[in-house]
Amino acid sequence: MAETTLQLKTNSRDQMIDITRDIAEWVRSVGVNNGIVVVSSLHTTAGITVNENADPDVKTDMLRRFDEIYPWQHDKDLHMEGNTAAHMKTSTVGHAQTIVISGGRLVLGTWQGVYFCEFDGPRHRKVLVKVLEG
Repeated sequence: MAETTLQLKTNSRDQMIDITRDIAEWVRSVGVNNGIVVVSSLHTTAGITVNENADPDVKTDMLRRFDEIYPWQHDKDLHMEGNTAAHMKTSTVGHAQTIVISGGRLVLGTWQGVYFCEFDGPRHRKVLVKVLEG
């Protein structure tokens, strides 16, 4: 078992950052041939998703649609920090993803990438990456 923490700095309130390469390079560096890797955001207003990484418009569309579903301002929100929308988006996306490792490589589809999803930035963020061999 091995683990690391990725340090990220986001640049805007809502942002999707492709972290696939960072994870894949780290998995190779620890020499795991077969197993799983768990990628977990350590925040309640940022999540992890696996989605298309070929067309950047997918990220743009997703962030726009999240804003439509969870508007930043809502007159009935009670949370004093004013970031209820970020909590809702994170709960929808989820805080973690599990990815299979086979032959020392992440098993992802042709168009798939792993994304850190910022919903309350800009901030400094941490992502825990842990490999379980098997």
